[in-house]
Amino acid sequence: MKLICIGRNYTDHIKELENERPTDPVVFLKPDTAILLKKQPFFIPDFSDDVHHEVEILVKIKKVGKHIDKKFAKNYYDEIGLGIDFTARDLQAQLKAKGLPWEKAKGFDGAAVIGDWLPKSEFTDMNKIDFSLERNGTIVQQGNTSLMLWKIDEIIEYVSKYFTLKIGDIIFTGTPSGVGKVNINDSLTGFIENKQMFSIRVK
Repeated sequence: MKLICIGRNYTDHIKELENERPTDPVVFLKPDTAILLKKQPFFIPDFSDDVHHEVEILVKIKKVGKHIDKKFAKNYYDEIGLGIDFTARDLQAQLKAKGLPWEKAKGFDGAAVIGDWLPKSEFTDMNKIDFSLERNGTIVQQGNTSLMLWKIDEIIEYVSKYFTLKIGDIIFTGTPSGVGKVNINDSLTGFIENKQMFSIRVK
């Protein structure tokens, strides 16, 4: 199982981090050891003083595929979920400044929250799904899949050119604006529409 992540997929998030708008999806990977175990808190790593939350819609791949055409992409997943791509922003900035890969800032242990899953049959349009993240009871991130630069089926088409997709692979589809630092004792709760998908504590 692999975690495939899409960066810079929402215009407002690109602007808030002062990044350049990409001409193709930005793709990076997290190892499976990055997955935060169920019912466990997220521990801020000692190598960062600036870990950010990035809430994202997730897609779980249900069958093997390579070079998948966009019109067939819908056949490769039945479930969507919600998660957090935790990012050690200070470490990421240092690595980017040196032209080095970001994996240490994105793939450390616990850096991938994977919440519950919902059948896509519950939604009339995969490109019009609201989601949000609350920190300590206050909404800090809100998004809708209509605002993605590359929609779910386009992501599957693009990623499958480079990586064979396998059963159980999870795609993190990108985060909207509102990312921010997490602190010890924070409570983070994620929602798709009005359904709670995860709730975690920060230690």
